[in-house]
Amino acid sequence: MTVRSILDAKGHQVMSVAPGAKLSAAVKLLGERKIGAVLVMEQGRMEGILSERDIVRVLSERGAGALDEPVSSVMTKKVVSCRQSDTVSAIMEMMTTGKFRHLPVLEDGKVVGLISIGDIVKSRVQEYEREQEALRDYIKTA
Repeated sequence: MTVRSILDAKGHQVMSVAPGAKLSAAVKLLGERKIGAVLVMEQGRMEGILSERDIVRVLSERGAGALDEPVSSVMTKKVVSCRQSDTVSAIMEMMTTGKFRHLPVLEDGKVVGLISIGDIVKSRVQEYEREQEALRDYIKTA
């Protein structure tokens, strides 16, 4: 199974904010969309990623005043990404090793999607369910 198969099932829509947006606006977007991360984009180029962990970290360090700061001062700037042709096993290892839960998908330098650990778990569960159904059908015909 590849990243492409997950994106084809979930869609290629990516939520993003500008680097100059206030952190409070990004928090509102995360809450409204019930998502755990947004890409920080400017003129179609990924500048970073902002996750719930980034927000919790900055609030614990600087307090509620950080909500008035720009996203660029809080975001993770060094972003690990993958390609659509990468296997699910490979990205699971990347996420586990790097201890992150969101992975932008790039093709030719352009963002084409965002994969979360939840997307991976969902796809793996569906894959196991399909395998079980195939085994049941096989046993019925044997």
